[in-house]
Amino acid sequence: MLTDKLKEIIETAAGNDSLVTLTRPQKQFGHFATNIAMKIAKKQGVNPRKVADKIAASIIDNDMIVKAEVAGPGFINITISDSVWLDELKRLLEDGITAKNPTYDGKVIVTEYSDPNPFKELHIGHLYTTVIGDAISNLIKVGGGEVHKVNFGGDVGMHVAKAMWAIIKHLGGELPDKLTEVDEADRPAWLSARYVEGSSAFENSETFQVEIRDLNKRIYKVVTDKDHESDFAKIYWTCRQWSYDYFDSFYANLGTKFERYYPESENAALGAETVKSHVGDVYSESDGAIVFVGEKHGLHTRVFINNQGLPTYEAKDIGLALAKKRDYKFDKTVIITGNDIAEYMKVVVKSLEQFEPELAKGTIHITHGQVKMSGGVKMSSRLGNVLSATDVIGAVRKLAQEQQPDSKVDSSIAAIKYGFLKQGIGPDVIFDAKESVSLEGKSGPYLQYANARANSVLTKTTLTDEISNDLETDESELLRKIAEYEDILRDAINELAPHKVALYLYDLAQTFNRFYEKNRVIDDGRSSLRAQLVKAYQKILQHGLKILNIATPEKM
Repeated sequence: MLTDKLKEIIETAAGNDSLVTLTRPQKQFGHFATNIAMKIAKKQGVNPRKVADKIAASIIDNDMIVKAEVAGPGFINITISDSVWLDELKRLLEDGITAKNPTYDGKVIVTEYSDPNPFKELHIGHLYTTVIGDAISNLIKVGGGEVHKVNFGGDVGMHVAKAMWAIIKHLGGELPDKLTEVDEADRPAWLSARYVEGSSAFENSETFQVEIRDLNKRIYKVVTDKDHESDFAKIYWTCRQWSYDYFDSFYANLGTKFERYYPESENAALGAETVKSHVGDVYSESDGAIVFVGEKHGLHTRVFINNQGLPTYEAKDIGLALAKKRDYKFDKTVIITGNDIAEYMKVVVKSLEQFEPELAKGTIHITHGQVKMSGGVKMSSRLGNVLSATDVIGAVRKLAQEQQPDSKVDSSIAAIKYGFLKQGIGPDVIFDAKESVSLEGKSGPYLQYANARANSVLTKTTLTDEISNDLETDESELLRKIAEYEDILRDAINELAPHKVALYLYDLAQTFNRFYEKNRVIDDGRSSLRAQLVKAYQKILQHGLKILNIATPEKM
């Protein structure tokens, strides 16, 4: 990689006294800049400009560098020769994109995200987490990791009991045959409505609380006994399958594929047994429950087995961690959730660390904020207090069709994905639906059109191996931006930050458009070089969009 070679040259000239960092200044100042002279000067207590002058004089003797000028208090601005840039173009076209990362290369990584719960409709948070999880998984894969994508969901627990309580009330009793009256297309919303009803009943009536808690025990017994014959069990298994079918359809729409879905019911027993086996050395008994006293570790206390003897979410997460390790023998697992459970996860992982330190050490928890809609798109919330993922997709699809009435490509999914991915992970996410479908702004459809435009140019051009020995200004600017990708990609992988790729791709497309507006590619004396620039540009664009899991249709 060009920047690696340049760093080696500068480090040699500087005596390897400090790690070299490179920045890309405005084009009038050269191609790269480094502040290594100021780092060395601060360490040695000497004048930074004298150090910079010495380093600049040394590196200018290298064939790679045509100019090295000292600026300001000790910055060194560096200009690279055209031949080096053209070699970089040739390498990219012949060898492809390299981004191996020592943290992930050759390692087994399990990514866990989305985590939908049966008996509830997927909301906008699930949509966001799924998009982010796909992109992070792809970054790790590009970095050389063997990635296994899984998700986890609560097919047992109080939320299921609340839904089942309302389902039985709605059916007029434990009457599984009446489920056939629910239209297939309405099933996800119907189940979600029952959950909302059950939750409201639980909050407002002590009598209903008792009934729902009794149902919770019955559900655990159905799963434990593998009961598929009783009417109650038939309702449970049928509605659970409705949810799974809905999840499959949702993920297929997004182009997402999971290797495995871990139901809580499969991990509850393992988690409970593990927690009970460590009472005394890790966990403690408290008022009939089993807890982890987090205050000893600067955290808070949480219940892992409740006073009814049932495992809580915490114990199930312990079971999940052990099951994933058993099934994949991974080096690291990346878990992506909302930031509302950040403190919860700290307690779970800290308790795990007490008896499985390597497993805890290999757990990376990435959290994100709430996802909110803006841009004047009004939507009703049918899920109690959150937006349905299906409704969000439908609203964006309608806007995309209004924006592109003649397009044969549905760009709504690309719009949603880029609208999410261009924002850094962590704070609340503001999703502007109207902006997301714009063909003139920073959007997924804009990048899809950019790829289609490049494809159109290349279909009218014959590629040859002939490359010019020099670069014109616009050619140089485009090639510099193309060559920046591997460094951006390396940073994105290091930080698991897909927004770095998303923002770079927009800048790249903007750079290409400026180039294309002023320079002929077809039927020009420099067509051979320019066609190869277009080819490299499209290669980068498609590589980045693949990481973002955004489709690249040939025509729009």
